[in-house]
Amino acid sequence: MDLFYNAKTVRLRSHHEKYLVAEEDEESISQDRNGSARNSRWVVESIPGSDHTIRLKSCYGKYLTASNQPFLLGMTGRKVLQTKPNRLDSSIEWEPIRDGSQVRLKTRYGNYLRANGGLPPWRNSVTHDIPHRTSTQDWIVWDVDMLESMDHNDVKRMDDLNPKGVSDHGQGKTDHLDSFGSDLSSVSNGSPEKYKRQESNDSGTYSPPKHDGRLIYYHVADDYGGVDDGVEGSMFTFKGHSVVELTLKLEEETGLEDIIVCTRSPLNGKLYPLRLQLPPNNATMHIVVVPSSSTMAEEFTKMRFS
Repeated sequence: MDLFYNAKTVRLRSHHEKYLVAEEDEESISQDRNGSARNSRWVVESIPGSDHTIRLKSCYGKYLTASNQPFLLGMTGRKVLQTKPNRLDSSIEWEPIRDGSQVRLKTRYGNYLRANGGLPPWRNSVTHDIPHRTSTQDWIVWDVDMLESMDHNDVKRMDDLNPKGVSDHGQGKTDHLDSFGSDLSSVSNGSPEKYKRQESNDSGTYSPPKHDGRLIYYHVADDYGGVDDGVEGSMFTFKGHSVVELTLKLEEETGLEDIIVCTRSPLNGKLYPLRLQLPPNNATMHIVVVPSSSTMAEEFTKMRFS
């Protein structure tokens, strides 16, 4: 609970460097890279009589809800929605469990809020589940950005509702701002010493801080190594330093296994497996992912042993 201590409005950032957002249909939940959007902000509500669970309310006044609806038939993951139930039950209650500087959000029934990667329909989806694969363990951990902390009156009201809760409220700096205003102070990972003013761009909207690392743009090739260049590829920030690390990261992003990471020759446009090292100085890379089961992968194997 300490990452939500005194928190009034927060953002949640997934392992994929995307934010938990409430979609405009006022029902769906997804991930998006735009952390300045109003629908990426969540109001934190304490639960009277409980000092270890919270509710999260979207900008549409609806709660983050662990539903019983399967995300896909035959899969274990279930949909996470935004709802406004007539009776506030356990489906909208989340238990924050600290994981280093991050947090896992656990449902009453033992599942975790999970940010999915991979190909559609999994890409950018959010479910609640228990991850069974080692490569997806990080999909249930979230960074917490506190955008607004509770003022004295908020704390007093919470103490009146929950007298058994933490009593040392009000220590340190607090800011009272409109819940979804644009002039917000951010505390990364809920640490008071990390308060800093968010920078704005020329239009006056918030620009998320740049992360260390390089940008990776990628397409997944078809059976013969072709890609649709007319479709914008996916993108993520990569902080690793080796081809092996990049391969593992792309397997997480795509949901594929035993992939071949390729680049295009600037001379003839042909695909070549990336085997040696990454370009220096965190230069942006454009990658083509070749599935191991494809005809193109078989051709690479023949070339390697010919």
